[in-house]
Amino acid sequence: MIKVSVMYPSGKDVKFDLDYYKNNHLPMVTNAIGEALKGLELDLGLGGRVPGEPAPYVAIAHLKFDSLDTFKASFAPHVALFAEDLKNYSNVKGELQISELITF
Repeated sequence: MIKVSVMYPSGKDVKFDLDYYKNNHLPMVTNAIGEALKGLELDLGLGGRVPGEPAPYVAIAHLKFDSLDTFKASFAPHVALFAEDLKNYSNVKGELQISELITF
């Protein structure tokens, strides 16, 4: 299984509309990808390493897929649609990381 994480950096001038992201963007992604998506989690940053330090990311979405090929096949046809929606919820692009998911 793989996990695709989209991490939105926090910062002084960062705008992020959590309500839109949760109620519009993520459902759109879920519907577009369909059954290839095996799980979705959303982390909301609360803090950093030191008490009082801001979180490095305002939000991180984790999408789970059976394989890298499944991710590519289901995600690629919708990349433009997903990117176009960014302007509706943030002024920063998310950083994307693909990871092998190992559970213990």
